[in-house]
Amino acid sequence: MQLTRYAIERLVLLLPVLFGTSLIIFFLLRLVPGDPAMVIMGLRATPEGLAVIREDLGLNLPIHEQYLLWIGNLLQGDLGQDYRSHVAVTQLLKDRLPVTIELTLLSLLMAVALAIPLGVRAAVRPRGAADNSAQLLGLLGISIPDFWLGIMLILALSLGLGLFPSSGYVPLSESILGNLRSFFLPSLTLAVGLAAVLVRVTRSAMLEVLDQNYIRFLHAKGLRHRLVIYKHALRNAGIPIITVIGLQFGYLLGGAVIVEEVFSLPGVGRLIISATLERNYPVVQAGMLVVALMFILVNLVTDLLYAALNPKIREGR
Repeated sequence: MQLTRYAIERLVLLLPVLFGTSLIIFFLLRLVPGDPAMVIMGLRATPEGLAVIREDLGLNLPIHEQYLLWIGNLLQGDLGQDYRSHVAVTQLLKDRLPVTIELTLLSLLMAVALAIPLGVRAAVRPRGAADNSAQLLGLLGISIPDFWLGIMLILALSLGLGLFPSSGYVPLSESILGNLRSFFLPSLTLAVGLAAVLVRVTRSAMLEVLDQNYIRFLHAKGLRHRLVIYKHALRNAGIPIITVIGLQFGYLLGGAVIVEEVFSLPGVGRLIISATLERNYPVVQAGMLVVALMFILVNLVTDLLYAALNPKIREGR
């Protein structure tokens, strides 16, 4: 019951954040040079034709009225239409969002599966092989840009060894294996950066916990070493680890924009890039707002995990 009440309180606090995000997205987009009407008409543009298109799109209204109109439609579930294809933005996001979500989740799973066991092992055996590997992963992962790593993986594992496709997307409904193969390189590209941060945080948090007296007491009681490490020590080191995962989820979403372009994945990130180049306001606004909403929801889940791990948080102490 306390956890449910805590969740509602946190959700209410996040609503102003979403509203502020919508303001930033809308007004910053209007500062980008370019005229959507000019992009639509191209070389055939005439002053009369541009005026008609601006009126049809509502671009002739004062900017605050444009914002209120957008928010009013948004609250009714209307995200607008693509300027060029006249397809509902809701449909575009419905088609593209599963790709971005799958890419992000697979990257997160890869990073967690690699970083946490390696970080724990590095803390248990300092200055050993696992510790050296963790330090190397942390250094390289933070230093290498996503786009460069993606290109190198394509050259090595796709064009060089032919193990994975260099680009393209296979829907999960068509082939599970084909889908996973098409996502392996993009997911690995995103996972390396997160794993680099996560392995260092895991190692640091575990070293601090393993130095506590209660860990020595558990060993003295004769509990199995593996049980002490993974049930007691890792659980108490969990809060900083969860913090990094929650914060780095935004990094994954931002990196997905670049990675989707490198690997030609039809996700929300690639949609936002192409729509920005075309000054396609409804698509960019809706896409960025959805990405922001995903980040906000992940932070909410992170807060709930804090409360589950530490009851003092939800009790306000």
